[in-house]
Amino acid sequence: MKKSTWKLAAIAGGIMACPMVNAQETSKGQVIAGQVQSSRVMTMTPLINESAAVRRGIVEQQGIEHSVARMWSELLLDSIRGDFARPTIHSRNLYHTSAAMWDAWAAYDNQADQVLHQEKMSNTDDVSAARQEAISFAMYRILRHRFLLSPAAINMFPEYDLLMNELGYDTTNQSTQGESPAALGNRIAQTVIQYGLSDGSNEQFDFANLVYQPLNPPLLPDFPGNPDMIDPNRWQPLALEFFVDQSGNPIPAGYPEFLSPEWGEVAPFAMDESDVTYRDRDGTTWSVWHDPGAPPYINGEPGEDYRYKWGYEMVVTWSSHLDPATGTMVDISPATFGNAPLPTVEEEESFYDRLNGGDWGKGYDINPVTGEPYEPQIVPLGDYARVLAEFWADGPDSETPPGHWFSVLHYVTDHPEHNGQFMGTGPVLDPLEYDVKSYLALGGGMHDSAISAWSVKGYYDYLRPVSAIRYMADRGQCSDPELPSFDPEGINLIPDYIEVITAESAAPGERHEHLLGNEGKIAIKAWRGPEFIIDEETDVAGVGWILAENWWPYQRPSFVSPPFAGYVSGHSVFSRAAAEIMSLLTGSPYFPGGMGEFEAPMNEFLVFEDGPSMDITLQWATYADASDQTSLSRIWGGIHPPADDLPGRYMGIVIGPEAFTEARRYFLGLKSCPVDYNADGRTDFFDISRFINAYSNQDQIADVNDDSVLDVDDVFDFISEFMNGCP
Repeated sequence: MKKSTWKLAAIAGGIMACPMVNAQETSKGQVIAGQVQSSRVMTMTPLINESAAVRRGIVEQQGIEHSVARMWSELLLDSIRGDFARPTIHSRNLYHTSAAMWDAWAAYDNQADQVLHQEKMSNTDDVSAARQEAISFAMYRILRHRFLLSPAAINMFPEYDLLMNELGYDTTNQSTQGESPAALGNRIAQTVIQYGLSDGSNEQFDFANLVYQPLNPPLLPDFPGNPDMIDPNRWQPLALEFFVDQSGNPIPAGYPEFLSPEWGEVAPFAMDESDVTYRDRDGTTWSVWHDPGAPPYINGEPGEDYRYKWGYEMVVTWSSHLDPATGTMVDISPATFGNAPLPTVEEEESFYDRLNGGDWGKGYDINPVTGEPYEPQIVPLGDYARVLAEFWADGPDSETPPGHWFSVLHYVTDHPEHNGQFMGTGPVLDPLEYDVKSYLALGGGMHDSAISAWSVKGYYDYLRPVSAIRYMADRGQCSDPELPSFDPEGINLIPDYIEVITAESAAPGERHEHLLGNEGKIAIKAWRGPEFIIDEETDVAGVGWILAENWWPYQRPSFVSPPFAGYVSGHSVFSRAAAEIMSLLTGSPYFPGGMGEFEAPMNEFLVFEDGPSMDITLQWATYADASDQTSLSRIWGGIHPPADDLPGRYMGIVIGPEAFTEARRYFLGLKSCPVDYNADGRTDFFDISRFINAYSNQDQIADVNDDSVLDVDDVFDFISEFMNGCP
């Protein structure tokens, strides 16, 4: 069975140190192991295909201390992996469970504010044990509710029971009465479950769409072209005899409906009215969060539809990279990859390398942590592009993009050089406090990212590359009226990538020889598609000249493209928001040790064809580099053009810090008292001093009016609030 490996690594003088294990006794509600003695490099064996119980045993042996919140987070990720691939719904699950764990922790803190469940508990003899018990009961009840009808339930419900038993808790205790931590946890779960039934998600009717209807009839990708397209600027469903989602769950009898087009109606975490625009379409008012404006449209006017065609044509040219046999080699280390400032729309064409792939990033001269240069890693471009397309599609084992970034968070917190300081300064937090704080910030950010991205998807209802490329190719070429098959809404010709088949090009020995009989049609040099793969364990489809009407994204035949609109790229929004949060959370834009890594073993990693042809290790210096790679992967995978990508990244740049700052307000008690900056329950000189310091350092926590801008209005609002005092 093909598998993959997260490698906890930092390049530090090439030294590989083995962790020293010193196991300690465990107590009720705790699973504690000895501390890792290595300060350099640690490698974690593949755990994602093992049960949660087995993983817990392995990390104990490796000397990693995991909090009870982390244990439940791992079970949640396992549940997501076994469920249907629903990024919006699982972003919400990640947020709601994160809020539940935080509320259980904060119930035993006098100053911290709670998110959904408002209840403070009286002092207890063992606050740590009480928090762990309350968190466990809350998570146990919520997970059983949220995954009751999931295909994951048959495997995961026993795992929930097993963890409760290991921690010494009685799963039959459903009491919500009294002061016990178990009762508190059950009350928190009750609050979260009830909140979820009224948050605008339509959970009670399985998140069904209420008003959305697709304009275009379905595309049948197993048949040539796109003959039934009505509007080439709107989303088009795909009709398949047998559909398998990205989590591996079969959905027979065709393609699912558009996932969550009305998700803009869901209650957010940090966003408010200043972040939403109301737009009308088809007799419905749509809530569009962080509205990036319209994508490029095609209308047959060269000056107006240039970006539309340019972007989808780039998807075609990058498809020609998906074969290691082409012989093109690239350095994928941080020495040359990453460090790519984002462009303006006007700089878009310079930012992407249209023919060769990648962006204008120049990499880094040295690893800032070690002071040494990054070691080059020269690999086939075809392997690199294919591994990216699969790795970033939905995570190491289908936990969807928001869950993927929780895996990245776990990777970072398990790293030997991670010190547990919140924002990289101050005291080292105990693992439970660090986890519940990081989960709320990241979970809230992923939830707001989903609301924002899918509100844009629902309103603009933009098509996917498979629809656009086949549509344009059906019409012909738009480059030269003197050449065959000219049409203003056709595709541009690019020598050696997009060409018209002629009698000469289809002659014996010529590049289109195998396409004889299709003169006048458009040929493209691209990944040849799933029909060239008989045995996924041994076959590689390769790249060659194919009819553009048969073009296929780099996806299996039972998937093709995600069941929702393309604009904007959810991956770009999720990943950039998460990268911003990770940088703020850790106090550094860099991965621990200056490098994060993921190993894709030779001939073991790729799922629907053989490969890679050699061991590939994805490497990133910064969280932003990893995010940027995510975005590029969707172009190589044939899922997004550039027009979907950059607006999503810019949305994430705003959403991430906004969510992180909101989480800090809960941590500091600023939700209930916006001017108590030292969290002591009083307003005095020390609060003024801390506000001035935050404002001077451009710390968004000083954004009193929550408009994402630090200006004089915040000073006046602080003074006004300060004069009123805490409630």
